[in-house]
Amino acid sequence: MVESLARLRATAWPLVIGTIAGGAVVLFAGPGLFWALVALGLAVMLIVQFVTFQEPILRPPEQKPDDPLAVLPPMTRVLLDQLPIPVMLLDDVERVLFVNHSMRDVLGPGLDRKRASSVLRNPDVLAAVAEARRGFSTNVPFSLPVPIERHYQAYAARISVSPSVTAVLLHDLTVVKRSEQLRADFIANASHELRTPLAAVTGFIETLRGPARDDEAARDQFLDIMGVEAARMRRLIDDLLSLSRIEMNEHVKPEGRIGLESVVRQAAAALKPLAAQDGITITVEAEAQVPPVMGDQDELAQLFQNLIHNAIKYGREKGRVQISVGQLPDGPVFAAVRDDGEGIAPNAIPRLTERFYRVDVKRSRERDGTGLGLAIVKHIISRHQGRLSIESKLGEGSVFTVLLPAAPPEIPLKQAIPEPVTEML
Repeated sequence: MVESLARLRATAWPLVIGTIAGGAVVLFAGPGLFWALVALGLAVMLIVQFVTFQEPILRPPEQKPDDPLAVLPPMTRVLLDQLPIPVMLLDDVERVLFVNHSMRDVLGPGLDRKRASSVLRNPDVLAAVAEARRGFSTNVPFSLPVPIERHYQAYAARISVSPSVTAVLLHDLTVVKRSEQLRADFIANASHELRTPLAAVTGFIETLRGPARDDEAARDQFLDIMGVEAARMRRLIDDLLSLSRIEMNEHVKPEGRIGLESVVRQAAAALKPLAAQDGITITVEAEAQVPPVMGDQDELAQLFQNLIHNAIKYGREKGRVQISVGQLPDGPVFAAVRDDGEGIAPNAIPRLTERFYRVDVKRSRERDGTGLGLAIVKHIISRHQGRLSIESKLGEGSVFTVLLPAAPPEIPLKQAIPEPVTEML
């Protein structure tokens, strides 16, 4: 009761003083000035209330006196958290003081205040941290095998002596390591593929220079075989160069709009004489008003000539190759190449786009395949931001479906020009 009376007394005095002041203003200056002063007072009150409300938001959070992160201004913490490079700060006993968003993506959540040995479980990195605490900056490579193998270069350095703060930064080397491995595998596979025909040609040359020098029948037979092997090496080199060129430009988006139906029809027309040799019929069916796609006409021509040629080589003799072009309800434009051959085993389908992978090595070489065709197809589709779907049943044939995004209407349309066939598988 006493507190209520005291609060009422404290409130009443300003009201009494304000009433007396307002009456004096009305008496001597008129009601106009009175209402102007009232409006000004209300505006001042609103501004004061707004600033008071915003102050907790604008003011940085208070830090405890024993907080080691007090050495980092708030803006510095925000900057470190937004860096794409993984960053971790450790105190004098190697406990985690700070980790940015990128580091949490690498090591996972729940890292705060943990010891470095429990989050960086690598002896070389922990040794680098210990060296950094003694004032020696260190770089060490290390790998994280799970969930996906990744390779990093860890840099550890002491950035503050009192209080002691050690920084650990990670540089992602995964792309570099994978590229080196792919390059090594590629060279090994290519050298293996070239070694066989080269050895055959060399052997026949030595035979023609020696025992078969005067054997006309053997000479004609060996020359035919040498021509076949030389052509095989030429196709392999051409596909290697083509694959290298496509991979080099894979990150560059194609420019211009091109009608997918016209590309498919011209690719099919170019391969009809080849299909006629095995009695195979090629048919193309397209929906009405299929929208164009963003594409490079040379690469798209190579893509569909590869797929159609592949369907001819591995389809049933006197069979059919059916090609359908259209647009899915969710937007992508598609072109599906269907054959009626022997089909592909389910365990082999995921490996079809690997370099030099062949389901049937003997049959592939008899059909002049290089094992690079579907790898070329995969990289062309990747550059065009599309995807490849493969469906197959043993004894019923296979369907290779290419899905590409439709092009915006404001880009000019390009005309498709047929290109030479690139061998597959």
